[in-house]
This record gives sequence, C-alpha cells and structure tokens, in this order.
Amino acid sequence: MKTNDLILESTTLWDFPTQNYGKIPHGNNKYNGVTPAFVIWNLLQRYTKENDLVVDPMCGSGTTIDVAKELNRKVIGYDVNVVRPDVIKNDARQIPLENETVDFVFIDSPYSDNIKYSDDPQCFGKISCEKPEFYDELEKVMIEAKRILKKDKVIAWLIGDQWIKKKFTPTGFLIYQRLEKYFEPVDLICVTRHNQTSNTGLWHNRARRYNFYLRGFKYLIIMRKI
Repeated sequence: MKTNDLILESTTLWDFPTQNYGKIPHGNNKYNGVTPAFVIWNLLQRYTKENDLVVDPMCGSGTTIDVAKELNRKVIGYDVNVVRPDVIKNDARQIPLENETVDFVFIDSPYSDNIKYSDDPQCFGKISCEKPEFYDELEKVMIEAKRILKKDKVIAWLIGDQWIKKKFTPTGFLIYQRLEKYFEPVDLICVTRHNQTSNTGLWHNRARRYNFYLRGFKYLIIMRKI
C-alpha cells in the first residue's frame, strides 16, 4: 500500500461508525466504553508492521486483539475485567513483560467514574477525573508502557474530557501533560464519536437550557519513546 493510498483509505475509516469494517467482528459494541475498531486499524497501519508485538493493557472487550490478528500482528491484551478467554487478567500498573520488548502500546482508558466498567476495586473507572489520584494512578501505567516499549516505538492513548454538574474537567489535556514527561509528541487527533447517546433531541434541548456543549469527540494522543 502506498502512502497516498493509506491517507485516502484512512480518511474514510475515521468517519466510519461501526465496529465491523471488515469481514469479522472486532470486540463487542455493547461493551461499556468500547474502542472503535477503525481507530486501532489506522494506528496499526501507520506505526506497526506484520509480526510486531502490540500490547493493550486495558483491552476491554478485545477490539485491539481482533484488529491486530486480522493485520497479522502479534498481540497481548490485559484487563482487570476479563470477558473473553484470550484476555489476560492483569492490572495495567504492573505489566508482566520484559523491558523494551513491545513494538506498540494502545490504551483506551476510562476518563472518569462516569461509566461502570467492572466490579474490580482496582478499576480506574472507579476514580473521578476531578481527583489528582486519577492521574497519579494512570501515570503508573505510562511508566510501565515506557518500560516495555522499544526505543522509537509508539504509544497511542484514547481519552475524553468530562463536563458534569456544570463543571468542566480537561481530562485529555491533563493526561497529555503526564504523557509528555515520558514520551515525545507525535500527533494529536480528535476522533468523532458517532451514534452517541447525546445526539438526540432530549440532549440538544438540555444543552440549550443549561448552556453546555455536547461533547462529540475524544482525543487520540500519539507519543513516541525516545
């Protein structure tokens, strides 16, 4: 695939709203906070090659596993909430891999305590993004990601902001600031969230009444280990 072909094809996929862009399902679109498969597809096309090792420390319903296998990448998926047999139960703050053995890390973390991801008391989704503890604990994941990544390899982190009870928390920027302590910035993408529950007449009316924006995107922060 030539560079120009990749740009044209991926532009279409960024706007593609389904998990099933190919011939097989990718993850489970009923899973809370499911990762869009086209995001991972684009990342793996750009920053990995066949037989590279891809690691997702918070892989949820396994979207990263499915996309990586389809693209002939080696893949390991961890999560504290195991919902399928090829996911390994593990806390992302302690990844059981040797130093500098991984070619790419993808993380789609909780961005507050707004969604119930699991009953595990160690789940990051039980901590509000309004608390410094939230960023302190996710920073431990960043340190682990840096440790396992090979030099010059890439980490991508998908994260959203929070606006709740008339208070805005710039979660994405706060995560970016922490990542910059360990990695070099490569790119920052705004990923449109299609078919979101806020895209209804009810929420449009609420937004006008209470004077807030409907948040229709997440940040995709792309960094490199130097």
